Amino acid sequence: MEILGFMIIIVSYILIYSIKFSIAADSLGLSQSISNNNNNTLVSKSGRFELGFFTPGNSNKTYLGIWYKNIPVQNIVWVANRLNPINGTSNSNYILQLNSTGNLVLAQNSSFVWYTTTDQKQVHNPVAVLLDSGNLVVRNEGETNQEEQYLWQSFDYPSDTFLEGMKLGRNLRNGHDWKLTSWKSPEDPSIGDVSWGLVLNDYPEYYMMNGSEKVFRIGPWNGLHFSALPEQVSNSFLHYQIVSNNDEIFYSYSIEINTVISKVVVEQTKQHRYVWDEQEHNWRTYVTLPKDFCDTYGLCGPYGNCIMTQQQVCQCFNGFSPKSPQAWIASDWSQGCVRDKHLSCNHNHTNKDGFVKFQGLKVPDTTHSWLNVSMNLEECREKCLKNCSCMAYTNSNISGEGSGCVMWFGDLIDIRQFQDAGQDLYIRMFGSELVNSEEPNHMHKRNNTAAIVATTVILIFGVLLVCIYLICRVQKKTVGKNLDRSERHVDDLDLPLFDLPTISTATNGFSKNNKIGKGGFGTVYKGKLTSDLEIAVKRLSSISGQGMTEFINEVKLIAKLQHRNLVKLLGCCIEGEQMLIYEYMANGSLDSFIFDTAKSKLLDWPKRFNIICGIARGLLYLHQDSRLRIIHRDLKASNVLLDDSLNPKISDFGTARTFGGDHYEGNTKRIIGTYGYMAPEYAVDGLFSVKSDVFSFGILLLEIICGKRNRAYYHTDGTLNLVGQAWSVWKENRALELIDTNIGETFVVSEVLRCMHVSLLCVQQNPEDRPTMASLILMLGSTEMELGEPKEPGFISKNVSTESNSSTNAKDCSSVNEVTISLLDAR
Repeated sequence: MEILGFMIIIVSYILIYSIKFSIAADSLGLSQSISNNNNNTLVSKSGRFELGFFTPGNSNKTYLGIWYKNIPVQNIVWVANRLNPINGTSNSNYILQLNSTGNLVLAQNSSFVWYTTTDQKQVHNPVAVLLDSGNLVVRNEGETNQEEQYLWQSFDYPSDTFLEGMKLGRNLRNGHDWKLTSWKSPEDPSIGDVSWGLVLNDYPEYYMMNGSEKVFRIGPWNGLHFSALPEQVSNSFLHYQIVSNNDEIFYSYSIEINTVISKVVVEQTKQHRYVWDEQEHNWRTYVTLPKDFCDTYGLCGPYGNCIMTQQQVCQCFNGFSPKSPQAWIASDWSQGCVRDKHLSCNHNHTNKDGFVKFQGLKVPDTTHSWLNVSMNLEECREKCLKNCSCMAYTNSNISGEGSGCVMWFGDLIDIRQFQDAGQDLYIRMFGSELVNSEEPNHMHKRNNTAAIVATTVILIFGVLLVCIYLICRVQKKTVGKNLDRSERHVDDLDLPLFDLPTISTATNGFSKNNKIGKGGFGTVYKGKLTSDLEIAVKRLSSISGQGMTEFINEVKLIAKLQHRNLVKLLGCCIEGEQMLIYEYMANGSLDSFIFDTAKSKLLDWPKRFNIICGIARGLLYLHQDSRLRIIHRDLKASNVLLDDSLNPKISDFGTARTFGGDHYEGNTKRIIGTYGYMAPEYAVDGLFSVKSDVFSFGILLLEIICGKRNRAYYHTDGTLNLVGQAWSVWKENRALELIDTNIGETFVVSEVLRCMHVSLLCVQQNPEDRPTMASLILMLGSTEMELGEPKEPGFISKNVSTESNSSTNAKDCSSVNEVTISLLDAR
């Protein structure tokens, strides 16, 4: 009996321990895993959320996700591998682990299914934790649960569900969007057609989209509520937080009553806010968007006002009439309304334009808007009146007495009328239509004599300006055209413009002593502004036939890119010539180190490995994490700059190309790049993709390891280029022979060999065989990850004609590597 009692105690202890582990295990360490074999899960500390594997409905596919632990219905709130499910088979094994680089890796039968990429923070003893908010975070052990210390978090990658504490908007530091996307179906959590997120108009607002089509918008935040949701002011249990600064724009919500469980879900046609009803054990719909017929985007067309209380819901504003009366009668309102009288734009002094105040509205779509938060309403009216394209204005913040100015340009669309709420909107009207106008009385009582004198002066001054402008255009035909085009493009960006005297002073009149480099598109000078800020000025060459295109391209691309491994664009100058102003990199370009006998000794292996990883992170951001997918097309050692701590920053985006959506590749007959770094499919056929950048990264990786340039062709003595040499010694297990002797004994053999292995995977002939940058970062950071055998590289023999741009320095036959190709017709 004593033995039996003892056994009962032991078994009970084991059971209690097991139950305790399954409930209290909210974290995953380096030596732990979750798999289909051990059936482990993570449970948040309070027991509200659980992470593990699930199979939706009757599907045969498995996903890693997070759900409400104690709610049995409709409870999945986040899915990791939405785009790559685990196919259910009897012998399938899948496992989630955390590696030493701070990345979560989900694998099926040793093949990668899904993985995270950590932020660029120092990683030491990482741990993954499921928080009570439903947020899965990776942080360093011992650090507090503060967002700025997270290495990665699931809240940055929402699925279809918006939870308390999540952000919806945009991270302006890296261009990452926080948005919701619907499931394809109740049994398929892959990304559906409907999304909910922020659009960065000048006056930002949130849209529900079906593909590229606008379905509904809640209007911009007006200081009290979103313009289309006046009921938010009287909400009893939700508190909204709106943040807009230089780093991020987002809104989030918190629940004021602790016992309430609520979530927002984007589904195939609607967005629902649900509240859990504990008594009924079901989700109760609290709010559905769109709410009603008038929430349909653009239902009434331009200048149409949607009024739900009217039998004919679409009405034209006073002073407007249906553009197509017959269609309007048939309840086809899409063509909207047109003005009864054309605007005078203040040229008619008898009936000058003014504004009519309309009350209780959802303000128009802000796609073509302008915002100034410091102006008052009177200043806003004056500014709008002076611009013939300004069709309406109002306060951007209606709290208190009102503040800020927002103006609309072009047709006003997607307006609706509220009964007891809404905002004021001042719409531009022809003078005789100004009934109930908000114009001050003195505007109608101008002194005629003063008006005539003022008009005469303005006309004379205008004629003089036109004459001056025409003379300048004759003197600067070509430059003027280019400048005009640059101004149009640059004005579209929130980018500082420097005047020519400022830049000239900073560079000591573009002195030769300030010259720090020269590239295919011009010369680079070091400068110092009066604020003591050191800058690098890239001055576009006047003889460059391709310079203007590349200048505009570089400005548009890099102006909003924010990443620690990309060089930062501070502004530009377009006075007479085009210049780009960058942050100054104290240590110049990477090629000035690795190919220099003396300076290369300053780069031991840890520094080189840090540079390799930094370049990889920068490329990953361009390929995957920036707002648009960007292919650099000219990655090389001279286009990687080093700051004062020898951290790498990718530069020179003049030849880069962007893609949106699911597009990953393109082709061109205008091949721009550098021999020795170009992928075969690009150099020969004009095909480029993220994999052509991977090829260039592989070349650069080899050069960093070996301290030698990759030679673009066979030479007359028959020696191979660097890729060919690396391939040859790799096959013969002699790879260590190529390592730069200037590294000394600072390297770990296995780490260097792994990097060379990765480089050969990057330069394989077939683009499909090359890994992505996301996979490359995992390969570089994990010694446990098994790497496949590389296939034969591209361009290890004489595959490219040397007839074009083949001039080389006889003293350095490898200098052909730096020949930049400006135009090559693809075969």
